[in-house]
Amino acid sequence: MARMSNKVALIVGGAKGIGLAIAERLSAEGAMVFITSRRSKDAEKAAAAIGHGAVGIVADAALPEDMREAVEIVRREYGRIDALVLNAGLSEPAQITEITPEHFDRHFDVNVRGMVFGLQAALPAMMQGGSVVLVGSIADSGGYASYGTYAATKAAVRSYARTWTAELASKGIRVNVVAPGPTDTEMMAAVQPDMRAAIVAPIPMGRMARPAEVAAAALFLLSDEASYIAGAELCVDGGLRQV
Repeated sequence: MARMSNKVALIVGGAKGIGLAIAERLSAEGAMVFITSRRSKDAEKAAAAIGHGAVGIVADAALPEDMREAVEIVRREYGRIDALVLNAGLSEPAQITEITPEHFDRHFDVNVRGMVFGLQAALPAMMQGGSVVLVGSIADSGGYASYGTYAATKAAVRSYARTWTAELASKGIRVNVVAPGPTDTEMMAAVQPDMRAAIVAPIPMGRMARPAEVAAAALFLLSDEASYIAGAELCVDGGLRQV
């Protein structure tokens, strides 16, 4: 039997890259999939690519009212959410001398505020129990020049997963983090070959992750196969943070 058969899944930030790969995998495993994107064109295109009745919702993850409306759309259709993926994210380089209040606020609005209020909006639809995957990053515990703000937001995500486990596990809601290392998404395709080589060089497995590999990890954490896993972080990094 498909691992997500008859499950209702909402993927926030599911129109491209890792989010789209997760949505496609969940759909292939039998889930009824809803995705969000800030742009209607991207939401429609992704929903069509996913197929199987996937629904695209226009919503800004940084706006609590948009998240409440997205959840309401799912509830009107199915009455519940079984699997929630909070993936919307932003990463722009800036060293300490270059960080502006706007840079700081953009990152925390999308990467942290969006997750906090995305989960808060979804909880009324998850009172029957369910699973949440926060898409973090191995940057949450390292020092990466020019990416201090991004790394700080991902450290907050990791911390929240622990806190939310303490608060929600007794209600049958599991919260975990999937933490990718460098991943070969559309954004990475624009990186110059010498920079790509520098990124890959320290990875023990000698290459970047594929979005489908991150999706496989998310699927495991969302499925009943991970029924006794809560508050954990699953790194998909080719060994980069492990050695």
